[in-house]
Amino acid sequence: MLAQTKTGVASELQPIAIDAQGWCTQALVRPSPNFGPRPDAVEISLLVIHNISLPVGEYRQDHVSALFQNRLNCDAHPDFASLRGLQVSSHFLIRRDGQLLQYVSCLQRAWHAGVSELFGRQGCNDFSIGIELEGCDTEPFEAAQYQGLTMLTTALLQRYPITHIAGHSEIASGRKTDPGPCFDWSSFLATLPGWEYRDN
Repeated sequence: MLAQTKTGVASELQPIAIDAQGWCTQALVRPSPNFGPRPDAVEISLLVIHNISLPVGEYRQDHVSALFQNRLNCDAHPDFASLRGLQVSSHFLIRRDGQLLQYVSCLQRAWHAGVSELFGRQGCNDFSIGIELEGCDTEPFEAAQYQGLTMLTTALLQRYPITHIAGHSEIASGRKTDPGPCFDWSSFLATLPGWEYRDN
């Protein structure tokens, strides 16, 4: 399993903030109905990095937000047929140009991980925050996305007791492949002082 474990050094980058209600003050809010309460006394300890594009490899459209808000026209493209009736969400989306969108408060349980586990602990939605990068497994992500991801991650680390960062593929091995081989873990982690790469 690939995960990044905190070593105790805080990042100095503080460009954005997460408020007490779990909303990013600089994000464009697009509320999703697809969420629920976190279990009592469960701390947020995991960030999950995803990729998403609808259709795959097509960008700068509203289809992802439409999916998360249950308003996607599943007749608009053949690839959407399998999404009919699906109710999913993520806390955040970072578009190709770096624009940050938020769908669910961090205090709530977004429906992004599905059947999942981290180090034997199942149901990662209960204790994680999901971050979607607009993209796919076969194309590099944009510099603006990495910059936005660093800024958002830094703000989340300051607000919550997060101990691990993992790709969706690591918590749903054999079922999911994102964020994919084009995601540059080394460069991303280099922007987060005190974090190290672990291959478990």
